Amino acid sequence: MSRPSPAHREPRPELDVLLRRVDPDVPLPTYAQPGDAGADLRTTVGCELAPGERAVLPTGVSVALPEGYAAFVHPRSGLAARCGVALVNAPGTIDAGYRGEIKVIVVNLDPRETVRFERFDRIAQLVVQQVERVRFRQVAELPDSARAEGGFGSTGGHAETDRASGTSGQVAEGGPTGGNRYASVVSDREGQ
Repeated sequence: MSRPSPAHREPRPELDVLLRRVDPDVPLPTYAQPGDAGADLRTTVGCELAPGERAVLPTGVSVALPEGYAAFVHPRSGLAARCGVALVNAPGTIDAGYRGEIKVIVVNLDPRETVRFERFDRIAQLVVQQVERVRFRQVAELPDSARAEGGFGSTGGHAETDRASGTSGQVAEGGPTGGNRYASVVSDREGQ
């Protein structure tokens, strides 16, 4: 008997998450489209952010997640692309035991324009995921892997640009990789 293809799998049952409205008028978090991973969170206050400013915006909701789950507050791509709005600690983590109001730390990264939020504007997405509780076990040596200690660009993309400019492994101050050098993302876009 053949197995159904991934496109034809039965949807998983929805997980019940208890939610309390801190602001009685705030709309509940909702998924904009079928299949979306993130439910939209809204701000309950109006706010203006000048270039470079940040603010902590309340969402008017608190949740009780089941044990073994966490929620992660992600940025909205439209706000980032159109307005330069980012989340300072993205993704923000909501632990299963947290019962306070979910708040979102936004920053205006646009160098020139002020960003204005109105009450109930969508400001972030909430993604609920199952998480593992682990036990850390100290060892003298870690097992080998193909990647080993390679990080910060070791898998490609920007490394090609660094080699061409003669700055591979250096920053403006001459230290190890990881400073304020800017590199082209053309090779990343082209999948190289």
